[in-house]
Amino acid sequence: MSASQSLVTTGARVAPVVFLTGASTGIGAALARHYAAQGATLGLVARRRAPLEALAASLPGAHHVFAADVRDATAMRDAATAFMQRAGIPDIVIGNAGVSVGTLTAEAEDLPAFETVLDINVTGLVRTFSPFIAPMLLRRSGALVGIASVAGIRGLPGAGAYSASKAAAISYLESLRVEMRGSGVRVQTICPGYIDTPMTERNPYPMPFLLSADQAAPRFARVIERGTSYAVVPWQMAIVATLLHLLPNALFDAAFAKAGRKPRGTL
Repeated sequence: MSASQSLVTTGARVAPVVFLTGASTGIGAALARHYAAQGATLGLVARRRAPLEALAASLPGAHHVFAADVRDATAMRDAATAFMQRAGIPDIVIGNAGVSVGTLTAEAEDLPAFETVLDINVTGLVRTFSPFIAPMLLRRSGALVGIASVAGIRGLPGAGAYSASKAAAISYLESLRVEMRGSGVRVQTICPGYIDTPMTERNPYPMPFLLSADQAAPRFARVIERGTSYAVVPWQMAIVATLLHLLPNALFDAAFAKAGRKPRGTL
C-alpha cells in the first residue's frame, strides 16, 4: 500500500492508520476502541499476544497484532516494518507503553525497577518512533504522539523512577518536536492526570479528577486531531500542574513530604 493510500475514507470522515503501543489494557485498549469505532486501521502492540488478539477480535474492522516489547529495538523495528507493508505508513504513532511502581533510592533491591521503568517509559518511546520517522519525513506528514504524565512535572516521593521517566519523556518529546519543525511531521505530548487503569488501581491516595480510560481516550484523540503540541488531560489537572510547577520548593516539599506513596514492587 502506498503512502497516499494510508487514509481510509468512511463517509465524510477520513479514518487514520494508527500504530499504538501498550495496546492490551488501560489507555491503550481504550484508544484502540475509540479509533476502531472511527474506522481506523490499527497496529496493536504489547508484550502479550493473547490479550491483543482478544482486543482485536472485539473491534470493528481488520487490524494487525504484534507481540513485541518496547525494550527490544529489533522487535519494534520488525513490527513497524510489517505494519507498513500491510497498512501503509501510519498517520499517527502513539507511544503509550508504560509501567509504574513505587521505588526508593535507599533500597538497593529497587535498582532493577528504576532501570526497567526508565527503559520502557523513555527509551521505549525512541524505539517506537524511530522506524517511522524516515518514511514520515519522506511523505511530509504524520503525528508522533507520546503519552507522558503530570507526574513528570514535579518529582513525587516514592515514585522517583516514574516521575523521572515522565520528566525525561516530556523533554525528549520536546527535543524531537523541535527537530521535526517544518518537516510536516508533528510531535505531540499528552500528559494524563489520574486515569482509572491497572497502573493506578493500587495508588493508596486520593486521585482528583479521575477519568476512566474510555472517558480519557476521546479527549486524547481530540488533542491529536487538533495537532496540539502539549496538553494535560483533563483540563482541571492542567491547572493543578501549572500551580505545582510554580510552587516554591519549600512549599512543595512541605506539602508532599507526607503524601501517600505507591507500593514498592517488582516489574
